[in-house]
Amino acid sequence: MLGVPIKNPDAPIHKDRPMLGVIYTPVKDTFYFAADGLGAYKMQNYEVFEGFNNESKSNEELLQKIINNSTKLLLNHSITEPINHITIIGSRSHKTKQLEEFVESAREGYGRVESISAGSSLKFCLIAEGLADIYPRFGPTMEWDTAAGQAIVEQAGGYVMDVVSKESLRYNKSNLMNPWFIAGKRDMVKTVEQSYLPQILNMPFE
Repeated sequence: MLGVPIKNPDAPIHKDRPMLGVIYTPVKDTFYFAADGLGAYKMQNYEVFEGFNNESKSNEELLQKIINNSTKLLLNHSITEPINHITIIGSRSHKTKQLEEFVESAREGYGRVESISAGSSLKFCLIAEGLADIYPRFGPTMEWDTAAGQAIVEQAGGYVMDVVSKESLRYNKSNLMNPWFIAGKRDMVKTVEQSYLPQILNMPFE
């Protein structure tokens, strides 16, 4: 699995925001990609790339061909009924006491909580697809671990929030380690932040 944030003057990080992200999952042969102003997309038909090198087309024409063979990812923000079920996605290999406490607190608030796991950047992709509601990360990550996924989530209409500043996760910092964060639908991230974060942040750091 590849997330591709490249840190150089031509990189898709503008100032402190990820502007472009590409994630490929070889097992499912699926591409997720997003760019600022373009939106977020999922493409499963890898054969669309065949013949690109032999075609005399502009970059705009090639991009349009890719988009035409992709599904746009757009999170639904309209909530008309009380939420009594959420799906929390976490790491397979980096479970923490904070995550366990978060899941238990959510059970009290929502009634039914489904907890699933996925590897690496795929967690962001499942959020962008709407297959998971919340991705809380209470453990260490680096900027290159999250930039591509954040671009995809936010271009799909979601939010990746720094739990300390309560703002969008930022990049090109002097220290490239990320703070803890929560990714998901914007309204749900805000609800979770108000309801469950205070006790999580007061727990001893692991």
